[in-house]
Amino acid sequence: MPAADAAALLRRNASDPSIADRPAVRFGDRIWTHGEYVAECMRWANLFLDRKPADDALHVAVLLDNTPDYLFALGGAALSGSAIVGLNHTRRGEHLLRDLTHTHCGLVITEPRHQHLLEAAAADLPEVLVTARDAERGDPPVVLGKDLDEALAGFDASDAGIEPGPDTLMCLIFTSGTSDAPKAVIASQRRFLVTGTRMGIIMELGPDDTGYICMPLFHSNALMVGWAPSIVLGASVGLARRFSASRWLADVRRYGSTYFNYTGKPLAYLLSTPEKPDDADNPMRVAFGNEGSPEIVDGFARRYGVDVIDAYGATEGGVAVNRAAEARPGALGTAPDNVKVVDEDGNPMAVAEFDAQGRLTNAEAAVGEMVNTDGAGPFEGYYNNDEANAKTLRFGWYWTGDLAYIDADRYIYFAGRNADWIRVDGENFPAAPIEKTVSQHPDVVQAAVYGVPDDQAGDQVMAGLVLREGAELDPAAFAQWIDDQTDIGPKWRPRYVRVMRNPPTTGTNKIVKRTLVHQKWRRDLVDGDPVFVRGRDDPEYRSFDEAEEQALHASFVKYQRERFWDL
Repeated sequence: MPAADAAALLRRNASDPSIADRPAVRFGDRIWTHGEYVAECMRWANLFLDRKPADDALHVAVLLDNTPDYLFALGGAALSGSAIVGLNHTRRGEHLLRDLTHTHCGLVITEPRHQHLLEAAAADLPEVLVTARDAERGDPPVVLGKDLDEALAGFDASDAGIEPGPDTLMCLIFTSGTSDAPKAVIASQRRFLVTGTRMGIIMELGPDDTGYICMPLFHSNALMVGWAPSIVLGASVGLARRFSASRWLADVRRYGSTYFNYTGKPLAYLLSTPEKPDDADNPMRVAFGNEGSPEIVDGFARRYGVDVIDAYGATEGGVAVNRAAEARPGALGTAPDNVKVVDEDGNPMAVAEFDAQGRLTNAEAAVGEMVNTDGAGPFEGYYNNDEANAKTLRFGWYWTGDLAYIDADRYIYFAGRNADWIRVDGENFPAAPIEKTVSQHPDVVQAAVYGVPDDQAGDQVMAGLVLREGAELDPAAFAQWIDDQTDIGPKWRPRYVRVMRNPPTTGTNKIVKRTLVHQKWRRDLVDGDPVFVRGRDDPEYRSFDEAEEQALHASFVKYQRERFWDL
């Protein structure tokens, strides 16, 4: 590792003459050198130490967009032995409060535009500090908690001399959850240093490189691929509050960004913007991410002159595949001997078979869960969740929760996710909370919520409903009802709705989600059940008729994801 721990690394960056005066953070027109960045992080560290419980490390919940304060909080945590808990601002109500309580947070850092997400739970929150330092025109005033600048005013940039050690918890990063609680992945100071070093090698980065971080910093992709290499190498990052396809190229040029991290659909969104003859006239050299379709990856690479490394990855980091093998359409790469595809009892699935068009013909026999039989790898466990740890590491293997199949040459193909996990636009979330809310609709007797493949990347949310006798789905009224549910964030809203007359069930009348996932919205598989669809900006659902299905199928073919149609 480049240093004993993240705290030592930051001290090195601030004291090494070859690094200290180099840019570390860029935001708008402002630049912080590594020396200035670490000095501000020292103030945050002293604030955190002042709030530290007597017998434990401080856990700090951060509910911010991608602003410099987010990175100051991360640095302050590293230098004080505290842990940052990244809160997802698309979560709502009781689910957001559960994230706080599940991870034992003793302090909350937020900004005016996100205060409303916490107001309903204000009485149950620990101390809240609100930063308006990067507020924009139209943001509300500070009305919840205390002003962060006032809290920081009493602390200077002196080094408290804390030496946390490599095993010290630095971050809790939420990923997919269960019906009881979301899962928080443990990321130690070692994990940041090891991953930052690895990503620097993969992307061939050096101290002169500048990252562009527009994926949310509560996500592992932004932390591990975007930020971590910059502190390991003494390089820099440019921040965007949130991803914007229309601002991406201008930001890249302004910051001089040479690398970029993504997950989900950003490449597709960028390709959808009007093309200009000088799009490739930019400093961007390499992009690293996952879930890009082959056509999107190739189109983005050609248009913007960028080398795209689209790889399989998970927040936990428990499985790696070999991408050095000759490319095969749709494959993640080749599976090493320790990576297998098995059923729930650990039995190997059949070798994948294909027809003349390259379509999988034995999905039922070949698709199973991807596992690492050598163990957890870099996965350090889930915080405060013994049940999830036991399930993920049963038989001494690491179970990804991702479905896959392997061909005769050991090329491995991603086939979606466990029915209870959904990934939309690069964000993981559990189906259970959505299912619980949808079940409360007055006409719904039973509901099943699950992920179905998106035509370009990741998943979309689908809800299967059993209605009370005599009830019919009113597409406009149901859409309005969904929009009125404060605990269903925008990405949680069902894209597809199926009214099930005779749902597949077990002997105990439990709906078999795997069957629903296979049937999806396909008119030849849903046994005549009505299916409805709602676009991202549509006010109501509409019938998913034959024309809709043909158009969707054509899009799957266009983006080279037709295999997901048949899974």
